[in-house]
Amino acid sequence: MSSQGVEVADVLRGYAHNYLDRYPAGLGHSSLIEDLMACRTAVLGGHRRQCPKCEHELIAYNSCRNRHCPKCQAAKQADWLNQQTRNLLNTGYFHIVFTLPHELSPLTLQNKRLLYGLLFRCASGALLTVAADPNHLGAKIGFTAILHTWGQPLMHHPHVHCLVPAGGLSPNGRRWVAAKNRFLVPVRVLSRLFRGRFIAGLQALRYRDELQFCGRLDPLSHPQHWDEFISRLHQTEWVVYAKPAFGSPQRVLKYLARYTHRVAISNRRLVCLKVGQITFRYKDYRSGHCQRIMRLDATEFIRRFLLHSLPKGFMCIRHYGLLANRVRQKNLTQCRCLLPQVARPSCQGEPSGESVPRDAWFACPKCNHETTIVIEIIPPARAGPGWRF
Repeated sequence: MSSQGVEVADVLRGYAHNYLDRYPAGLGHSSLIEDLMACRTAVLGGHRRQCPKCEHELIAYNSCRNRHCPKCQAAKQADWLNQQTRNLLNTGYFHIVFTLPHELSPLTLQNKRLLYGLLFRCASGALLTVAADPNHLGAKIGFTAILHTWGQPLMHHPHVHCLVPAGGLSPNGRRWVAAKNRFLVPVRVLSRLFRGRFIAGLQALRYRDELQFCGRLDPLSHPQHWDEFISRLHQTEWVVYAKPAFGSPQRVLKYLARYTHRVAISNRRLVCLKVGQITFRYKDYRSGHCQRIMRLDATEFIRRFLLHSLPKGFMCIRHYGLLANRVRQKNLTQCRCLLPQVARPSCQGEPSGESVPRDAWFACPKCNHETTIVIEIIPPARAGPGWRF
């Protein structure tokens, strides 16, 4: 297959059965695989549209609306970006990232809901606690946190991005406490508190017998091996990255928005699919963000992609402190009263810089007339062989 138009769905259509033969446990992903393969095909039905000006007709097939799909949910992504942009304050922002050490990756993959939730709680709790300490910022802060579980080569790399205003409300709520220009809270203190809370949370889950230990993790079910594992985690430096938002908070929001309503990889990074090998582009962060090419066996590519599927109903975008859902508007109003007033930033157009999916706009491709009219509803077609597992 040529590089033009290659998609994750193409890899799944050609090699999902090979993946399931090699990894029978992957049957738990069969519904996700079917959704992505059917997206914007006759399997889901669609509608025929006609331009009222030149009478040109086109067919638009329906989207699967699965949150893991690289082609879906552009409208939701844009809505989220515009809403978060309206919530920005007239102050600087910090970009803080909490990362789990790689030693925890296998355990996290077997206990996604529990440990991703624990990651959110410990990262947010550590940040709120350190910021409220009078020896540090001494203020009530708020922030938005977003879970990412992947690195550019698609390996499992769970971390939480936090976009944090450079300051917060004083304990009595009557003044704005500004952070130093390049310093919000001490990263070393934040890292140690985050590590301590997460390990304590792990111990509590282990004590309540809520963790799964399958396959090569079975030894961790024995107390001695578990204690050794916890000891290694205590001796590991946990990475917390913190710096002022690069460029502007709007730019950070645009960066984060690319991953709020899909996972792992976009179709535009795929180069070609040939003879069971998928080639894609990635950034090598260890070499100055250089663009590089990676080639993987299609089955391995599918395995890596599915590592990042999220538990059903799991919320990967959360708001804390002053920006918690129930009190956000009240607190934003209070903060704006205490900060200099400027026009609120706006963010128009597509958030990610990627091409708009074909069902996002219905202009005529022939004469560019601004809209087309639905003239026929196309019912879903029966999926062909190989689409059900």
